[in-house]
Amino acid sequence: MKIFVTGASGFVGGAFVKALAGQYEIRAMSRSDTSDEKIRALGATPVRCELNQVTAGQLAGCDAVVHCAAFVEEWGPWPAYKSMNVDGAKQLLDVAKRAGVKRFVHIGTEAALFKGQPMRDVDERYPLALDSPFYYSRSKAMAEQAVRAANDSLHGFTTIVVRPRFVWGPGDLTILPVVKAMAEKGQFAWIDGGKARTSTTYIGNLVHGIDLALTNGKGGEAYFVLDGPPVVFRDFLTRMMGAAGITLGERSVPGFAVRALAYVAEGIWRLLGLKSKPPMTRFTANIMSRDCVLKDDKARAELGYTPAFTIDEGLAALKAAQAA
Repeated sequence: MKIFVTGASGFVGGAFVKALAGQYEIRAMSRSDTSDEKIRALGATPVRCELNQVTAGQLAGCDAVVHCAAFVEEWGPWPAYKSMNVDGAKQLLDVAKRAGVKRFVHIGTEAALFKGQPMRDVDERYPLALDSPFYYSRSKAMAEQAVRAANDSLHGFTTIVVRPRFVWGPGDLTILPVVKAMAEKGQFAWIDGGKARTSTTYIGNLVHGIDLALTNGKGGEAYFVLDGPPVVFRDFLTRMMGAAGITLGERSVPGFAVRALAYVAEGIWRLLGLKSKPPMTRFTANIMSRDCVLKDDKARAELGYTPAFTIDEGLAALKAAQAA
């Protein structure tokens, strides 16, 4: 199978290419010489292009697209989220279909359902947050809607959305570095004592889920891919950061206070037109202080998914990677 991958220089796309380059012939979107080198080192062939400008010729001969690239910053203007996450997905869908690609696997997120509310025992019937006040959530919801609507069984074009939650593991470029930096500066604090319950997705389990979605599943559907039962956020993050050699403190702040601070901070930043990120954003304050318990029954039944790695195995791999 020939696969075109976006986001191969990032955490998820890079892990997918590294794990499966020996199994598939992979081409990967690249925007620079540095990216070219990284993609070749992973075992794939770089294709110089970028979102919103991919051509059908660049996808010629590919059987599938795995779309991992996204604007994932917690702070930024709406046009940036819309251009990369929404318009980028739509343009890629269009050229993939014209190029004769048969399967399009889009990496979604539980954040596409999030407006600030607790989410408990949520499955794929839960509505997309197309009017979310958080730009990232809204853009990912709109992108997923476009992907699922593009499914066209009549013409042999199958679209699938794979939704992880709290992706972690070796190569993490977001959660681990940010928490590490906060801890080292003495700025880390639990929100409501870290008592929120959450589902998680180890990177190896996500790669396994994406691989299954290349052949299994129903067109136009979304699937949660998870590590298994939910965990208490404080327990899990303590173990995850411990595997990276970082000890988290005991300091805790009330969730309502953090959310209020984030609301005020964003207002000041927007009023003054500041380009830097506020000390706390509304999205982060809300999503890190709410329960997020998801169900992966559908992926198990229709993709044939079961976690390829336990949390303990993932933590051991993270510890080994940090020591290397």
